Amino acid sequence: MDGNSRATGFMGKVLVEKILRSCPGVERLYLLMRPSKGQSVDCRLQEFIQNQIFTKVKEQQPNVMEKITAVTGDVTLPQLGLSPSDLQLLTENVSVVFHSAATVRFDEELKTALVMNVKGPMELLEICRKMKHLEALVHLSTAFNNLDREEIKEEVYYNPKVNPVKLIEFLDGLDDETLKIITPELVGGCPNTYVYTKGLAEQLLETKCGSVPLAIVRPSIVTAAESEPFPGWVDNMNGTTGTIVAVGKGICHVMKINKKQVSDIIPVDYPINLMIAVAWYLASHRPTGVPVYTCTTGHQNPLTWGMLKHWVMQSWLKFPTKEMMWYPSVHLTINDLSLKIRQTLFHYLPAYLLDLFMLATGKRPKWVRLYTKADKAFVPLEFFTSHQWRFISDNPIHLSKEMTTEDQEIFYFDVRKINWQNYFENYILGVRKLIFKDDPVTLPLARSNLKRLYVVRHILSLIISMFLIFIFKNIFLSFILIGPQTFSLFTELLSL
Repeated sequence: MDGNSRATGFMGKVLVEKILRSCPGVERLYLLMRPSKGQSVDCRLQEFIQNQIFTKVKEQQPNVMEKITAVTGDVTLPQLGLSPSDLQLLTENVSVVFHSAATVRFDEELKTALVMNVKGPMELLEICRKMKHLEALVHLSTAFNNLDREEIKEEVYYNPKVNPVKLIEFLDGLDDETLKIITPELVGGCPNTYVYTKGLAEQLLETKCGSVPLAIVRPSIVTAAESEPFPGWVDNMNGTTGTIVAVGKGICHVMKINKKQVSDIIPVDYPINLMIAVAWYLASHRPTGVPVYTCTTGHQNPLTWGMLKHWVMQSWLKFPTKEMMWYPSVHLTINDLSLKIRQTLFHYLPAYLLDLFMLATGKRPKWVRLYTKADKAFVPLEFFTSHQWRFISDNPIHLSKEMTTEDQEIFYFDVRKINWQNYFENYILGVRKLIFKDDPVTLPLARSNLKRLYVVRHILSLIISMFLIFIFKNIFLSFILIGPQTFSLFTELLSL
């Protein structure tokens, strides 16, 4: 089996590592890469194969990285920007294609999102038609489309008011300014252009695939690995990981999240294993239509945001980082007034005090800017942390039953077996090692710092409480001495 994937992203790395380690029948992997930041594709490939995610597989198979061939291309260009020779190489040798390239920015301009998330897959589909030995095309989508429904089944949904083919042709003729003006109307009930374009891509692919053996995999919120390539593997601070980092550092103390609702996170190794199993099933069973596989936990092993907070906090207190700004704690609320008050007290007030101190000591202030940026980054996520959907995920269970017991163990994706407590402990250990670069020997020092911050926190809380008692006591005495009417006038003056 040969494969093709744009593999430089978070999920792409895990996919390549898993194929190299667990699919010995694969003779060659063709990875679509584009030159960037002055680096040639060859340089990027060398940098890619040095990533520590491949440490384990290189120890087991010293020459395994020789199976990888980088192909120069760009998903935003016609025919993916492939040269005639590379296009011929792929059409004559590739049998399985994994498509994971996309822009995941929620605030991406619609035109850019369309090029990456819709036109890119369509260009790939046309190339797949020319492949002489194609057995499977697995398209990575997202569970978060069609969010106008409370229950989302494993099928491609269509908007009867929109013909996706004609819509793309119409949008191609618009200038950037006009497109920006009509974007809110086009996106409609979708929270952002990412969700809108991923749903549109599904519709177009199913409409246009014809005889191409196509399947769609829909993961939810992808987070650190549960087990492979090793427990807690993560290489960026996007999304949930960035929030967990901010909490562990003692920076973030309040977020707009409904703690009673299901979080629906999914460890990265689960959708990766599912993608490989889906490719096998497409090639060996040739199902009719375009099967959809939803890879989520809410249906089979639900974890609420409140439970997530509990296990994250327990794990941070057990394995703290050596450099904390403050004692880790976080409050979840969906009340906007409560959110603003707590942000003012626990984010911006300390930030202004710290910046004043930095100015007084001749340093450049940064904390107010940091909190403003962090709050702005979290706003697009609030739609997902304050709404609830039920993602039906029966097809992965049915697929698992078609596999041998040995393959079920190698390519595991049964989310019912996830132990959330163990998962978050490994997640935090992964963040310490891979994001913070904390050496394990620093753990005793980190725990000592945590105890010190705990004491300081309680002393400060006591001082603030005594101060508030003093203030309210004097207000109460003033109320008695000056009388209710005068006191009412006094409070009105204070509120001006």
